[in-house]
Amino acid sequence: MNTLSGYFRQAGTALRFLVFATLVLGVAYPLAVFGVGQLIAPYQANGSIIRDDAGAPAASALIAQAAADDNGVQDPRWFHARPSAVSWDPAASSASNLGPNDPKLLEAVEANRSAVSAAEGVSESEVPADAVTASGSGLDPHISPEYARLQVARVAAAHGLGAEAVSLLVDRHTSSGLLAFLGQPSVNVTALNLAVAAAAQP
Repeated sequence: MNTLSGYFRQAGTALRFLVFATLVLGVAYPLAVFGVGQLIAPYQANGSIIRDDAGAPAASALIAQAAADDNGVQDPRWFHARPSAVSWDPAASSASNLGPNDPKLLEAVEANRSAVSAAEGVSESEVPADAVTASGSGLDPHISPEYARLQVARVAAAHGLGAEAVSLLVDRHTSSGLLAFLGQPSVNVTALNLAVAAAAQP
């Protein structure tokens, strides 16, 4: 009898602890983290959503938008992001998992270099590294200022805009200050393309 009552006491203690842990770790803690995020950094906490001039959600600043058709042909009207092993599909974020000495990776880099050279009308030696190599996620929206400037003439001509005006948009979307201090200066292609679309509106 004592053994049975001891078992029920232990079971009751375990059940009470389970309820307590669920309330604290499964309800209170997530709500607290969410609340702090909304107070301190609501933009990041809500997916870094970029809104258009009308205030409607247009894209996430954390995800590169596909500027290519189903055959992988890049749309010349827009600034291009880095290559992607998943065709910029946010539901399949991944890298190619090819090692640095894998012949397939070297072939892909060479193919990308030739494609960028032809699209931008420059020599292959002028093509920066981030134009031919994918990010670990396949969704990185950031490119180097060098790669962005390489694309200015093409994008400007496609939209009937002046090269100087498009270059100014690149400069405005180039990270600086603390962001540049922690890494290298970069350009958010998603935000830049939205700015180009707004500038091209009649």
